[in-house]
Amino acid sequence: MSERPIATTDAGSPAPSLEHSQSVGPNGPLLLQDHYLIQKMAHFNRERVPERVVHAKGGGAYGVLEITEDVSQFTKAKLFQKGARTESLVRFSTVAGELGSADTARDPRGFAVKFYTEDGNYDIVGNNTPIFFIRDPQKFSDFIHSQKRRPDNHLRDHNMQWDFWTLSPESAHQVTFLMTDRGTPASWRHMHGFGSHTFLWYNAAGERFWVKYHFKTDQGIRNFTAAEAAAAQVADPDLHIRDLYEAIRRGDDPSWTVNVQIMPFEEAADYRFNPFDLTKVWPHADYPEITIGRWTLNRNPENYFAEIEQASFEPSSFVPGIGPSPDKMLQGRLFSYPDAHRYRIGPNYLQLPVNQPKAPVHSYNFDGPMTYRNPAGPVYAPNTVGGPVAAGPDVWRGEEYELAGEIVRSAYHPHREDDDFSQPRALWERVLSDTDRAHLVDNVVGHASAPEVTDDMKKRVVGYWRNIHKDLGDRVAQGLGVTDA
Repeated sequence: MSERPIATTDAGSPAPSLEHSQSVGPNGPLLLQDHYLIQKMAHFNRERVPERVVHAKGGGAYGVLEITEDVSQFTKAKLFQKGARTESLVRFSTVAGELGSADTARDPRGFAVKFYTEDGNYDIVGNNTPIFFIRDPQKFSDFIHSQKRRPDNHLRDHNMQWDFWTLSPESAHQVTFLMTDRGTPASWRHMHGFGSHTFLWYNAAGERFWVKYHFKTDQGIRNFTAAEAAAAQVADPDLHIRDLYEAIRRGDDPSWTVNVQIMPFEEAADYRFNPFDLTKVWPHADYPEITIGRWTLNRNPENYFAEIEQASFEPSSFVPGIGPSPDKMLQGRLFSYPDAHRYRIGPNYLQLPVNQPKAPVHSYNFDGPMTYRNPAGPVYAPNTVGGPVAAGPDVWRGEEYELAGEIVRSAYHPHREDDDFSQPRALWERVLSDTDRAHLVDNVVGHASAPEVTDDMKKRVVGYWRNIHKDLGDRVAQGLGVTDA
């Protein structure tokens, strides 16, 4: 048996004792000078960084993206060139629940991927849904507040949720998706992932295209019914974390086929609905999915806190060949995500090993809490003493495009077929099976039958679903016992 190492303080000096504090005599009071006791207690008090306001509960793994098709005509991003292999980290999560909540709760699932490219990190921070509840970030904090706990009694409140949803008709597409069995996936391995937003791609010639990302599970879609999800919450509230970890541990590496939808840049302006609206999907008849590669998860983290809890993902991490679109929700997230990391982890969160780019970093940012990588040269620009300089104009050529308009506060300028109910109506009529429809109705009725949901709110719930489809609304009304809505 090898000799065991000597325990030390965090500063590296030998620990005086692992069991006994320093005191005045065996039975006397403790001494403030017991530096090791103070260090242990102070560190223990700070073991947890603040949990994420949203996406608090989750898990993840490492993997690799392999590009099998040539899409250089659309983007010059190196990670999307044929034959490229890029290491990655993913974090799956629930959205509304706290850190200790159950994995199988009815909720969208976060699907955040960090690609460690040779040009720096590229993050796709999406969900297991191609749409979202709102289209303007002005409403985001209000939406999340409606899903969280009440300030008075500290309880979740379905009446509060329906109050927000029924007053926000743009939520109808996502709520329809959420109330199907896709709102309770059986595992992270058995669900699709989406970039959700529209992004900009541009090629080496500076030609521009709009793109949407789709990660299609190779394991097949598997969902729980409401009853199965409830039983799983009791049996194993950490089911999804456990399932992913155990699958990779036994060598059953999950994979996803990576597809994109491509829209020529000029077609966005007069498309039949606003293609940057996060509550909409692009019809595949107009823009079919193109397979570009495969993404596989093949390695578990060794330390959950260091590699998953402290992992930070931000839609603002772009690489040459990729940029943002005018999607208002994406524009808001470009600020909010890195700002949340600065609060939760600290301004030097990108120096943590799990977040640190594999590419060299030459920045004029310096100091701040927990910095360990300061510039060796000047800390200002411009300078004449050898500091880093900006990339040439061709590196990012293609991300610029012309926009004009008055400064306003308003909804998107309507396109000819913009509305909030056509796409969820199509989901009900053309996509869902009879069983799916029955489960959707049952799930809505069960959710809106919570004791805190008032009779007046139930009438609004019925009206909400009738706006999507009369038959759907009528079945919800029957389930809720609403006769005069």
